[in-house]
Amino acid sequence: MRSLLSLFLLFPLFWVYGQQNDKVFTVKYTQTPFKIDGILDEEAWKEAESAHDFMQYFPTDSVLAKRQTDIKMMYDANTLYLGLRLETAGDEYVIPSLQRDFRAGGNDNISLIFDTFNDGTNAFLFGINPLGVRREALISNGGSDLDGFTTSWDVKWRGETRIYEDHYTAEIAIPLSSLKFKNGETRWRFNSYRFDMQDNERSTWYRIPQNQLIFNLAFMGEMHFEKPLQRSRTPIALIPYLNTRLSKDFETGNSFEDFKFGGDAKIPIGGGLNLDLTLNPDFSNVEVDNVVVNLTRFEISLPERRQFFIDNSDLFGTFGDSRDMNPFFSRRIGIATNADGETIENRIIAGARLSGKIDEDWRIGLMNVQTEEDTENEIPSVNNTVVALQKKMFSRSNLSFLLVNKESFKDYEFLDPEDRYNRVVGLDYNLASSDNSWVGKFFAHKSFAHNIGDESYSGGINLRHNATNFSYGVRGNYVGNDFRSDLGFIRRTDIVSARPFAEYTIWRRGEKVNNYRFRVSPNAIWRPGLDYQNTDYAVFSSLNAEFTNQSEFSARVINRFTYLTDPFDPTGDDDALPLPGDVGYYYNSFEMEYRSDRRKVLSYNLQPNYGGFYNGERFSFEGGLNLRLQPKMLFSLNVNYDRIDLPEPYGDADIWLIVPRMNFTFSKSVFWSTIIQYSNQLDNLGINSRLQWRFAPLSDLFLVYNDNYFVNTIMPKNRSLNLKVTYWLNI
Repeated sequence: MRSLLSLFLLFPLFWVYGQQNDKVFTVKYTQTPFKIDGILDEEAWKEAESAHDFMQYFPTDSVLAKRQTDIKMMYDANTLYLGLRLETAGDEYVIPSLQRDFRAGGNDNISLIFDTFNDGTNAFLFGINPLGVRREALISNGGSDLDGFTTSWDVKWRGETRIYEDHYTAEIAIPLSSLKFKNGETRWRFNSYRFDMQDNERSTWYRIPQNQLIFNLAFMGEMHFEKPLQRSRTPIALIPYLNTRLSKDFETGNSFEDFKFGGDAKIPIGGGLNLDLTLNPDFSNVEVDNVVVNLTRFEISLPERRQFFIDNSDLFGTFGDSRDMNPFFSRRIGIATNADGETIENRIIAGARLSGKIDEDWRIGLMNVQTEEDTENEIPSVNNTVVALQKKMFSRSNLSFLLVNKESFKDYEFLDPEDRYNRVVGLDYNLASSDNSWVGKFFAHKSFAHNIGDESYSGGINLRHNATNFSYGVRGNYVGNDFRSDLGFIRRTDIVSARPFAEYTIWRRGEKVNNYRFRVSPNAIWRPGLDYQNTDYAVFSSLNAEFTNQSEFSARVINRFTYLTDPFDPTGDDDALPLPGDVGYYYNSFEMEYRSDRRKVLSYNLQPNYGGFYNGERFSFEGGLNLRLQPKMLFSLNVNYDRIDLPEPYGDADIWLIVPRMNFTFSKSVFWSTIIQYSNQLDNLGINSRLQWRFAPLSDLFLVYNDNYFVNTIMPKNRSLNLKVTYWLNI
């Protein structure tokens, strides 16, 4: 009886997935040449099988898409060809920009996902919009979270489109040498998702439930090749650069003229590995980091933007817990602390990375980067080594090993023995069930250094159950007081944390409100070094409503307790009296947020927040405005204001962060972006303006202007002008 009842309860699940067993098509071999012009006029397209019958993902997820998409594929010895036809209600498309690597949300486009190793963990993504603007991305971690979506990956491929009255077409040619796959492979897992703004519809070829991300790799069909794939020779990519920089430090009166050259190389090894080399790298053209307001006692992590560290970054950077402790954080490489305790740039001499697939079950990552000594600032030359090994387990899970080593091999008088080396070893088990209903992580790490203490361990669990209506999970971490990772991001040590949550979703698919989501998440932290005293807890209770017109509203109540072990001034004013340590503070706050429909020419978001703040009060307002004059210009303005009122004799503060940003795309190859960041908390007004000309595939000329001023006096701090040329050469 119990078995029969189980089968009865599971029957709807079997039925849903049983409807998609026919999501398979054959990719035929051809010797016909294709002219990639967006016009599907080659006779070969008439013989090609297609991926069709797209399912709605939004506003519902259980019916066929209102506007259908047809994807045909063929291939020869060197290239995979795709012919796409996308039905539309008209030609009033939402296309904010002509710049490559756009984000898909809120505009018209289609994305194609290829899981070439059939592991449900990593995949390649190619996308194109109605004007033929392209993007490519890497998907990792099974596509279970946004951190596993990386648009910084670049590869050469072609794509063109044509717009008609009630549809648009696209032709795409992807060199097989641009992808990694097993020699003799006969099938890949495949899916595609599309954003149609005119009908306010999102659709996928293989059905994906709305409670899962639209690029989740658990839900994919199959493409079968008529003949086994044979690996063609993947070219070696050489990417040299030349950079000249003029700069002036107004505080010291010093001016500098620099000329640098160096470059990267990408060397394929077999069908799944890639060797990346860098010599005298320069990251001057990297987009400026976004300034954030930090009212906490802890450091805030910022994303990696440097190309050398991007490919297969999930192999190295997803160990541990991104909130409390990540044993390897690549942004630590290339910066150092000088004798005055200031963080400054530490030049990278050279680096090498070997990463990718060994076979269907094993992935490997090896990284070695050497930085330059700077004796004037008491900074040693350091070797940074990372070793990662990953073994696939079951359908989509894996067990991963990590070794991180930061070491100086030279004796320096200014370097203490405790700082000569630091190592971390660890194991992570990453769980992902075949249908992504269970995802999570279990990890244990140990650090080593000279005279390190006994509490040099960390560990944790992060387990989540995804369901259509009721989801729940728990995350808990331990970070010992002596745990160190000089190449990692460790928010705080000497903690035991517990962060469970429960979430219930009421679906109203197709109605004015698509869904209501209720969530309760209590967080608590104990300090083992203080006899497990509870120093922090917060209970987050929230309501979120997602409307069918793509706008959203949320409200959240936070009940919080903070025990300060040390004095702390939350206003950031050097002259203010800090709040005393060894005191606990109870306070509550309330916040709301509204995000308007991003399809509109003018869209905005508003987020007011009011309530207690330690022993005082805080009013906060965040807002953003986006104006789209498509496809040439996109203007945005973000404002963050915090008013902190603490009782006498403690301080008050008005903290402003104002960030206007302008993006102009003159064509698909010429782009100009300017961002201004005003922060009185950092006493800085920064201007970054960048002109980019993509004069050849993946080859660019950059002209970058940076200027920084003191806020109160508007006196200049420093100024620079960079001219940089990079060229991608395949040999």
